[in-house]
Amino acid sequence: MLKEKQTFVIIGGTSGIGEAVANNFLGDDNIVHVASRSTGLDISDEKQVCAYFESIGAFDHLIITAGSYAPAGKVIDVDIADAKTAFDTKFWGTINAAKHAARFIKPTGSITITTGMLSRKVVANTYTKTAINAALEAVTKVLAKELSPVRVNAISPGLTMTAAYKSMDETNRDAMFANAASNLPAGKVGEASDIAMAYSLAINNKYMTGSIIDVDGGALVN
Repeated sequence: MLKEKQTFVIIGGTSGIGEAVANNFLGDDNIVHVASRSTGLDISDEKQVCAYFESIGAFDHLIITAGSYAPAGKVIDVDIADAKTAFDTKFWGTINAAKHAARFIKPTGSITITTGMLSRKVVANTYTKTAINAALEAVTKVLAKELSPVRVNAISPGLTMTAAYKSMDETNRDAMFANAASNLPAGKVGEASDIAMAYSLAINNKYMTGSIIDVDGGALVN
């Protein structure tokens, strides 16, 4: 008997972690749709998101890896407008995607979102990222109840070597990665392929929902 193809929608799948996730699911047994700002999808625009899912129709799994630039700095220094823009993309963009995808995801399907270790690791000057990721982790558990039997989980990566850091001075970037590797219990900095394996776990394990999966090299126990 032929195995039924599964359809994946990966938002943020054109680079970094999302691209690694997409590569894991590419194959004759799957249909993979990849979207991001570079393909013309702005997830902070609810109308765009709604139209996007209507164009796809029924599918099995939604993966959201789209992020946003979040301003760093103390609360007294960060421009509130910049912080709100970051929320509009990563937090509200994720909500937009989950809301409109829920109409089309098959009952045996799943939603996997992306947060980050700063949701629970206290680091000064990161309140915007901390707030966005903590809010998404709280919402993950609510969505798991509301959207059941569709399963909803979140992946929380630590420092990962991706193009997100390409704007940094190369010397400073290399020093940051080297310092992290020497201090993390895992003894290395994450690569996109390391994080991508966690999405496969969340999608394939049918007994997992409402879970936050940490893939951070041990940063939270450091």
